Amino acid sequence: MKNKHMERHQTLREKILETIREAILKGNLKPGEKVAEPELAERFGISRTPIREAFRQLESEGYLTVIPRKGAVVAALSERDVQEFYAIKSILEGYAASLAARNLTEKELERLETVNRKLRSLAEEGDVRSFYRVHNEFHEIFLKAADNSKLYGLIHQLGMKFNRLRMASLSVNGRMAISVDEHEKLLDAFRRKDPETAENLVKKTASIGSKVLLESMMNNHHGDTVNLNQDKH
Repeated sequence: MKNKHMERHQTLREKILETIREAILKGNLKPGEKVAEPELAERFGISRTPIREAFRQLESEGYLTVIPRKGAVVAALSERDVQEFYAIKSILEGYAASLAARNLTEKELERLETVNRKLRSLAEEGDVRSFYRVHNEFHEIFLKAADNSKLYGLIHQLGMKFNRLRMASLSVNGRMAISVDEHEKLLDAFRRKDPETAENLVKKTASIGSKVLLESMMNNHHGDTVNLNQDKH
């Protein structure tokens, strides 16, 4: 019985996470706006505990700021956050790609190609959520092939902390298709065992991610939130 209860608890928490992430990414919840526990408890018909757990996770991903005695508010997203995140991502992932270029096996290269084909069809469907999950799989393969556990840990931590930025960037209109094309070029460098090109390509991809997100923020009237209408895809 205990396991059943835990599974239900987990599923509800996931549902709350999805709901809040989506509302923030689409701009329905604005920076500084309070995310009310009682309303969520009523909406999902649950106690406050899974909601508090979800809030803690969303805070670690950069979506919320939990203020003592005030509760959870939507975190503001600044241009500086975007620039700093992508600068660090560029250096760390670029280095990982250069290491992976030397190490990737034929089997791993085939897996990368299969995953990228899947990404192309998801980009055509405009399915941002699935694309984000599978996109992470693509990166996971070459990050592990870099065979540097400390580097892998740093990139993983950074990715978790800036989950919101990565998701927001991929949600910008046309960004998913660009990502698939960039992967194709990277795969070519991996096949040729060319560490320098692989590193430069990953750095270029980070710079595109930063650019599209900053443009999206500037086009938004609020300036500090990314208003993404996913129906455009």
